[in-house]
This record gives sequence, structure tokens and C-alpha cells, in this order.
Amino acid sequence: MKTGGQLIVDTLKANGVERLFCVPGESYLAVLDALVDSGVGVTVCRQEGGAAMMADCWGRLTGKPGICFVTRGPGATNATAGLHIARQDSIPMILFIGQVQRDAREREAFQEVEYRRAFTEFAKWVGEIDDPARIPEFVNRAFSVAMSGRPGPVVLALPEDVLREGVANPPAEIHPNPVPAIHPGAAEMKDLANRLSNAERPVMILGGTRWTGQAVRQLERFAERAQIPVGCSFRRQMLFDHLHPCYAGDVGIGINPALADEIRNSDLVILAGGRFSEMPSSGYTLLDVPFPAQQLVHIHADASELGRVYRPSLAINADPASFAEALSGLDVETTPERAERTARMHGQYLDWSTPPESGPGDVHMGPIIDWLRDHLPEDAILTNGAGNYATWVHRYVRFRKFATQAAPTSGTMGYGVPAAVAAKQAFPERTVVAFAGDGCFMMHGQEFATAVQHKLPIIVIVVNNSMYGTIRMHQERDYPGRVSATELTNPDFAALARAYGGHGETVETTADFKAAFERAEASGIPAIIEIKLDQQAITPTRTLAQISGTGVKQ
Repeated sequence: MKTGGQLIVDTLKANGVERLFCVPGESYLAVLDALVDSGVGVTVCRQEGGAAMMADCWGRLTGKPGICFVTRGPGATNATAGLHIARQDSIPMILFIGQVQRDAREREAFQEVEYRRAFTEFAKWVGEIDDPARIPEFVNRAFSVAMSGRPGPVVLALPEDVLREGVANPPAEIHPNPVPAIHPGAAEMKDLANRLSNAERPVMILGGTRWTGQAVRQLERFAERAQIPVGCSFRRQMLFDHLHPCYAGDVGIGINPALADEIRNSDLVILAGGRFSEMPSSGYTLLDVPFPAQQLVHIHADASELGRVYRPSLAINADPASFAEALSGLDVETTPERAERTARMHGQYLDWSTPPESGPGDVHMGPIIDWLRDHLPEDAILTNGAGNYATWVHRYVRFRKFATQAAPTSGTMGYGVPAAVAAKQAFPERTVVAFAGDGCFMMHGQEFATAVQHKLPIIVIVVNNSMYGTIRMHQERDYPGRVSATELTNPDFAALARAYGGHGETVETTADFKAAFERAEASGIPAIIEIKLDQQAITPTRTLAQISGTGVKQ
């Protein structure tokens, strides 16, 4: 005899789950009890949105579904922020929600939600388990759906009485469902080789998920052999070594204008793994919808994504790892002109990614990013949420290794701190640095307490300019001088870190940063470094006054 809660945990273990993230609730007490002696790590979070973001980050960095448990009603709805991130970013994740008991459904019982209706837009599949004997079937299916095709989140609702009910003859052994690789066809790869050999101005753009470290290395070797400039889609920069001679830069919002021109004027665009949605496509300006002016070869693991927005000249249904492996055996002709163009585009990237040395105020982010680039190990993991501060990471950090970046392409604020918690638990031996603006930090900064409780020495860099900077920038552009709802009053972030039991530092001049970071590292405990940034330093190249056209400080 086993309870439904025990079968949930047994099936998680059968699928290789090492850790899950949760906010506890009485609706799934039977699962919490089953976890006590299970060997599965449990990270206790402060808010369900943060827990779901941790699960997303785990899936983003490991390729295996991140697991999150929350209670019903408000707990479940709090978690939708993390679900939305995973859905738009194609991240494997499974959200388990405690549900009201079966005999109370459809009565609007305490905290009742019908999740199959409510969460359809947030997940690949939403299910509810009515029979505890079917738990292994449902959970195995959840793993398959989360990881197959275009990965994404799955939601399973667990009625409280199903988790408490016993199953007389549980399976003696639970076997996970395999997730098959999707290999490209030989004819399609031959067609691609011919197109590449004949192209004068090809460019490859990498995006999406289902990549591996080996696949990235295989693609880097192929790009060098075939002399193809390679760009990484928005917030997927960890998919290619930025100092590789074929790297051309990131593709998306804030793109290098020289790279944008090269893509628009290319005679062959190879889009591998990504969907090229609004942000990665610079607002759908790099390729015409639905018929691109360039030849387009689109490779994606989900056949329904091929031709969904752009009509490709050649569509290849393959997962990125299988595609990279097939590329390794491809013979492609190249020319000196192609090699010269590739080198020129890499040089343009190096110029574009060199930060400015000064700016308004006493703290200049350019030298700080420069110092971090020199100081951080190549395998350090950087996380961030959304806001103008993220431009410094997005544009100027030169990522060198796979699985070193966790940032939402959906532009969700508050992601950086919870993501850093998950990253440090997934890779405890690696340095983890979270970037956040002051507004961004305050949305899920309470998960710093989770880092303290679990003794995770993450370093959080809070770039504090006392406002919602991105909205203020747009406000000054469209309604100059009319400030509304963007000013913020913040706590002393360094003191807040100490109150939580962590290490706190305040940086008020550029020269302060080096010693502050070194002290934070040496502390061996979670740390917050608050950088007090002048409000005029809204972007690396333009001040608020320049954007508003006033010519004076606000």
C-alpha cells in the first residue's frame, strides 16, 4: 500500500529529480510527508512566483524539467509569472498544484480554481489526477510533454484526497518515458550544404532550447570550418563563445546596427532552434513576415513552429543537438571573401561590446562590467530580470561557456534573485552573480532569504537609480518632463542584506566596486552589493535629458 503522495515522489525519483522548489500548503501535505525520507532536495521559497522562477532556471540550465509545488488558489495564481516565463522561453518545467478534494469540486470551494480552464494559455498541457493509481501515468506524461518538441511548462493539479488515498497494488518499479531525439533528414542536410556552398553572405542565428554543451562545441567548429558568422538570439548568448572568431553578436532588441544590416542584406539566414519572435527579431524588422526577403533555413524541434510566422525556403524538423551533430559531417565550400566578412563582423562585435569608460554621476557601469569580465571565471553563471540595467549585461558581458546565462526573454522583472538561488543549487561549485535593478529586486528580492536559509553564497548586484528606469525612459521620450508613477523610495539594500543574515556592500563611486565585490566573495555567505547609479545614466550611450530633449538634468 502506498499513498498518492508517495507515488508522486516515487515517480519524480524515477525521472531523475534531485531537487524541487516549493511554498508549502496544506493541500499537498501528503507529498511533503513523502519527501521527508526520499532523498529529494527541497528548497523552501518565500513566494510562489519565486519558486516557479527557480524551477524555470533549473530547467533552463540543466535541460531537465524544473519541479515546483504550490498550494491551490492564491498560491497557484502567484506561480503564473514563472509559468509565463517558461512558456515563452521554451523551458521544461512541471508545476504541481494542490487542489480541493474531489467531492468539493464545482462548488467554488475554499481557494478552488479549475486549472484546466485557467492555465491553458500558460502551459503545454494542464491535467488533473482523479485516481491515485494513475499517478505514475500522469507524471511520466508530464515529463514527456515538458521535454518533447518545443519544451515548455506542464501543470498537474492534485486533489488533496487523491494524495492521501492509498493504492493497494502500486507498481513495483516505475520507468520514465524516453524523449526521442529528432534527427534531420539526409536530403534536407544535403540541400543545406548546397545553399551554404553557394551563399556569399550567410549568417546563422542560434536560439531556443534543447542545446547541449557538446552541440555548442560542434557548431563552433563547423562555423569556423565553413566561415559562417554566428549570432545568438535575445538572451541566448551562452550558445556561442563570444571570443570565437565567428561570433557576430546578439540578435534582438538593442542589436548592433551593423549586425542588423548584415542580416537584412544576407542571402542566406539559418535560424537554428529559435522561434524568432518579437524581441529576438527586433520587433519583426530583421525578416519580413510572412515571406522573408532572404533565403531562410529554419531548424526547429517542433514541426508546428516551422512556417508559423515565417515561410522558410528550407524547413528542417530537428532538435538542436541532433542538428549540430549532423552539421559536423557536412562538407561546405567557402571563399576568402566569406572568411574576410566573418572576421570583419567579429571585429564589429568586439567594438560594439566594449563598454564606455565614463558617464553621468560618480558610478560608471562600464569600468565595473570591464572588471567583472576580467575577474569572473568563464563558467560563472549570470542571472538577471528586466530593466534598463540589464543592457549592461546583455550588451557588454562576453559569455564564453554553455549554461552560464539565465534571463527571461519574456522581459519579466524579479527573475534574477530566484534564478540565482536555483543556479547555485544546480551548480554549487560555480560562481553565481545576479543583476537586478532596484524595482526588479523588490519584486522577488525576498528570495534572498531563501539563499541565506540554504547557505547559498550568491552575489546580487542591485543597480539602484530609485525609479522604474525603462518606463521612465519611455516616458521621457513620449511625454518629456511629465514624470508619473515611475519614482521609487527604496530601502538601504546593503542593510537589508545584513538583516537577512547576509553580507551587504554599498558602492557610491566606481573605485568602490572592486573591493566591495572582493569582500562579498570572501564572506562566503549570500551578499548584496548596492550600486547607487545616477538617474541620468539611463542607457550606456544616452542620458534621460538627451532622450527627453530638454538638455538639462531632470
